[in-house]
Amino acid sequence: MVKRDQARAQLLNNVLSATRRGHWFQPGCNVGVCVSGGADSVAMLHLLLDLQQKLGIVLSVIHFNHQLRGKASDADEKFVAKLAAKYQLPLYLGRENVAAKAKREKANSEDAARRARYAFFAQLVQERKVNRIAIGHTADDQAETVLAHILRGTGLAGLGGIHPTSGHIVRPLLQIRRPALRVYLKERKLTWREDATNRDTSKLRARIRAKLLPLLQKQFQPAVVEHLAALAELAREDEAFLDFHAEVFSKVLVVKTENTACIKTVDLLGATHSKSKPLPVKLRLGSKSTARRLVRQIVSEMKPLPGQLNAHHVQSVIALAERGENGKSLPLPGGMEVRRDQNKLVFRAIPAANKNKIAQAAKQFEHRIEFSGTEAVIRVPCLACVFRLRMIDWPSKRGETSTTGPVLDRHALRLPLVLRNWRPGDRLRPAGHRNAHKLKRLLNEKRVSSWDREGWPVLTSAGSLVWARGFPVAPEFAAKDSTEVGILIAEEKIS
Repeated sequence: MVKRDQARAQLLNNVLSATRRGHWFQPGCNVGVCVSGGADSVAMLHLLLDLQQKLGIVLSVIHFNHQLRGKASDADEKFVAKLAAKYQLPLYLGRENVAAKAKREKANSEDAARRARYAFFAQLVQERKVNRIAIGHTADDQAETVLAHILRGTGLAGLGGIHPTSGHIVRPLLQIRRPALRVYLKERKLTWREDATNRDTSKLRARIRAKLLPLLQKQFQPAVVEHLAALAELAREDEAFLDFHAEVFSKVLVVKTENTACIKTVDLLGATHSKSKPLPVKLRLGSKSTARRLVRQIVSEMKPLPGQLNAHHVQSVIALAERGENGKSLPLPGGMEVRRDQNKLVFRAIPAANKNKIAQAAKQFEHRIEFSGTEAVIRVPCLACVFRLRMIDWPSKRGETSTTGPVLDRHALRLPLVLRNWRPGDRLRPAGHRNAHKLKRLLNEKRVSSWDREGWPVLTSAGSLVWARGFPVAPEFAAKDSTEVGILIAEEKIS
């Protein structure tokens, strides 16, 4: 009896230590305990009930019915409802036909179930019904997860396995063995429900649980579960340190705008120093490890959609930096794209595939210019700007006239005068050039990326290219000493 009491006291102390170490619960915190009806979650509920007064928390019960096992799923729900009623705890029930969801989304049922379940949890937090949600993952779950990641192929992040906390989710049992919880339940004569699908060895996790772990424990290392759990904890600590290290590089080497993130290929591949932004000697680390982390961080911060980079995606980005052709691009998960632009990689979020053509078409425009008095105003919404063309006196002494943009000779122009987006084949001879060149070549020379040149504005006179943004006016149309009336081109941004 004494040993039993000591074991129970030790179990409670382990849970209490985990909660205090993580600083998860403040007095008055409303903790939703996720109870499936299985042994682990039922034990967690009773352990937190035992610790409720000491922690100063308010408890409620959460159950999500995935409707995957017919009557058995409904029986689980009724069991949990009775458990909540027994202890007079609020009960929050969620339901979804996960099989239909998986079919609709062309996903496997386990992934669909997890996303449905966690979406319900997030909803409860958003509605302020609970502050934290406790999930009953154990050290055995951790060991199974780490082994599954190793078998599928993983890096340091995968070795970290299940995290003790993630947003509003906490896992108080992550350092506790599953057998200890069952002993606790049996000693208190508490019942639980068994999920028959946990014994379905056609699934990898069930095979690891039923076959691989028992084999490792019996023939190789009795403490394999504890060792794998310890490995996961060490891996998470190292992963956090290396991520911080990569964040330092990112702040120094990555140039961000509203829609893009750029990094020089030499900085990504060497991750050592930048001529314009030197790194402290202690932070210089020329390794692909840092490069891979930089790629993952950039995409993670910018992606507009769900989706995770795998090792192949990251390696493809590294290869693009090492030997990619200028202008070549790669699609990435999460609605992202990366493009090689001269000596840089440019990352940006891209429209959904079915909207891509619409988005491209949106930057095609053509406006015939007609003056109202001495000014013509052309709004171009897809470029978020306004062009103002204003007639001005142009005396031979230019110092008497203040200008803020290129100036055309009014009498050299022929109608129609058109402002439009550039098109393949457009040619321009800017002042200072002997011959006309393709505008595409001129944009390349100015290192204007393929993305930035979408919708690049040009002005034509009777079909001839007169001016393009960022270039001098073609000499035959430019204001000169003999010009009497000039046309000033001004571009203004609009919100």
